[in-house]
Amino acid sequence: MCRQFDRVAGRVVVLTIALLLPAQAPADKATDARLDRIERQLESRGLIDMLNQLEQLQRDVQQLRGELEVQAHQSGDLQRRQRDQYLDIDRRLQQLETGVAPTASPPAAPATTTPGLTAPLPVTSGPGTATAQAEYDKALAILREGRYAEATTAFNRFLADHPGSPYADNASYWLGETYYVTRDFDRAMSTFSKLVEFHPHSPKVPDSRLKIGFIHYENKDWSAARQELKRVVDDYPGTTAARLASDRLKRMRKDGH
Repeated sequence: MCRQFDRVAGRVVVLTIALLLPAQAPADKATDARLDRIERQLESRGLIDMLNQLEQLQRDVQQLRGELEVQAHQSGDLQRRQRDQYLDIDRRLQQLETGVAPTASPPAAPATTTPGLTAPLPVTSGPGTATAQAEYDKALAILREGRYAEATTAFNRFLADHPGSPYADNASYWLGETYYVTRDFDRAMSTFSKLVEFHPHSPKVPDSRLKIGFIHYENKDWSAARQELKRVVDDYPGTTAARLASDRLKRMRKDGH
């Protein structure tokens, strides 16, 4: 009896296992399919996110390139405008030289000058004077062409060869201008300061003092810039130098300096 029961029980267990095994296989396949689908969805979302990030980075890079190109263009235009402004201002300031008092000796006959000079400086006669004037005009013509390094050399050579020339103060001023335009502020400051010291009655003194104030401004020495520019306004009222000094003082106040 017991043996018969054991045989029946064994058959039941085997039958149960047999029934369960076929049902488990489809369940495993369905699970795998769902997992594969989920993985594909995750991979797809990841790729989409990466593509979106790449597109955003490309847009950012394009925007930055555009901004850099605009800034480079604006910087170039600003430098050109500044240089043109410097030369235009000095050309107009040069017109003040028409009021230079004549020397004891009668002035030489007017000579051909560089465009932009409204009248020749008073000079004494003699071959040395003619040579000095020719060299001065040549150096000034080089400057007006924007060849600043060559102009620097030409004006330095002129001052070394003709230290007592009536053109010495003007040559010193234009030499300082070549340094100023190329932002060599130390040499520009030294040159303008020497002009003021050694040619105190030169019509280029107001211009030189204006540039001294501008150099202090460029060096961010606000106190010295303010002091020098105020002196230009006070000492030369009604002049172009005074107006430019006043404009720079207004800008300083606006910028909180």
